[in-house]
Formats: sequence, C-alpha cells, structure tokens
Amino acid sequence: MSTFERLSAYRPYGLAALRIIAALLFIEHGTMKLFSFPIEAMPGSLPPLMLVAALLELVGGLLILVGLLTRPIAFLLAGEMAVAYFMAHAPNSFFPAVNQGDAAILFCFVFLYLFFSGPGAFAVDNRKTA
Repeated sequence: MSTFERLSAYRPYGLAALRIIAALLFIEHGTMKLFSFPIEAMPGSLPPLMLVAALLELVGGLLILVGLLTRPIAFLLAGEMAVAYFMAHAPNSFFPAVNQGDAAILFCFVFLYLFFSGPGAFAVDNRKTA
C-alpha cells in the first residue's frame, strides 16, 4: 500500500479541519460587522445588505463550524461570497490581490467544495438518528 493510499484514510479528518478553520475565519467577518470585534469593520450602522451579509457570515459560519446543514449552507455562503466579490471587489480592479477580493474568492470555492464533498468528520450532519 502506497503512502498516498494510507493517507486517504485520513481524508475525512482533513476535510473537517478545512471546514472548521474556514468557518472560524468566516465567523470573524460577521463579528467585525455586527459587534466591531476584533476590529470595527464599518463605522456607524450597517446598510441593510451588509446586515444580511453579516448575519449570513455569523449564523452560516456557526452552522458550518458544527457541521449542521453543511451542504445547503455552504451553497448559500458560496453564493454570498460570489455576490460580495462582484459587487464590492471586482469594480475596484481586475486583479484580486489589488481589489482585496482574494479572501472572497477563496471562501467561495472552499464553500463550493464543502457543498460537493460534505462536512467530513466531527459534524452534526453525521450523527445517527434512531
């Protein structure tokens, strides 16, 4: 058995690590908008579209973190990140490193991957129901 075949046994755990770390990073974007933690994202009250984005980031991120409704939530969040990129970042420049949209693109494709792959290990979605 090759090294790569042996490593395949750990695939669900690697996927869980990706899901959990991505969710924690994503939640931080919601807490910045809603609670100004760890820094203030936008001074003053949030416009309605940003409030919706902040709630999606916080609640959706928490659901992804625990692995509950992972596939539908990941699909929704991938869409949110695509919209965020094209509305907020792409108009500033063609290049993601210049328009600061590289995180939005990365989150979009991580969530798309979770949509197709599922949550991996340590997810509420994996619990057995009686």
